[in-house]
Amino acid sequence: MSTKIGLISDVHATTAPLRDALSIFQQEDVDIILCAGDIAGYGNELNQTIDLLIKSECRMILGNHDVWLLSLPVDEEEKRVETFFKRLPFVLELTVEEKYIYVVHASPPCSYMRGIKLMDEYGNMLLNQIEQWTSHLRKFEHDVLIVGHTHQVFAEQLGRTLLINPGSTKFNNTCMILSLPNMEVQVLPLLNKTPLKVWNWGMEQLY
Repeated sequence: MSTKIGLISDVHATTAPLRDALSIFQQEDVDIILCAGDIAGYGNELNQTIDLLIKSECRMILGNHDVWLLSLPVDEEEKRVETFFKRLPFVLELTVEEKYIYVVHASPPCSYMRGIKLMDEYGNMLLNQIEQWTSHLRKFEHDVLIVGHTHQVFAEQLGRTLLINPGSTKFNNTCMILSLPNMEVQVLPLLNKTPLKVWNWGMEQLY
């Protein structure tokens, strides 16, 4: 038996690409949907985005933009959003098809700021970063690590761990489907746009 997991991240309060990703997941009969954080930020459709994610039964974690939003004062109309984010964890751990999965926004164990960049601004793999993160994850006892934050799209086997970033639905125009137990990953374009391996390289201070 195979289980399909739909992967999204950094949806940034923008509904059109998210809606397309959820439609793809429905067409492909995915069993689980995971979002690696940054539901808020940049866009202006936060309530609608939250509604779509809840309706899809997506399992979500907090990203840095979500944490920053929680630090702001809210009026009565925004209480629902505040309550929603306060209920989200920083990390998800689950076992699917005997594969141990860990989801965190930036990097383990629970960072929402120290992001994992494996590519340069042109989408070329950085061997020194691959070596660094392979070493960093040497004692990591999970089969799959799912991250977001850096707006890069990759699925790389680093030692025993398959490291995945599905990219931003808003900025990279991508989502992914992970099939288990065979560990196959599909990168899927959104809104008929060209997938971007890397976006927003200049914001080094965030990563």
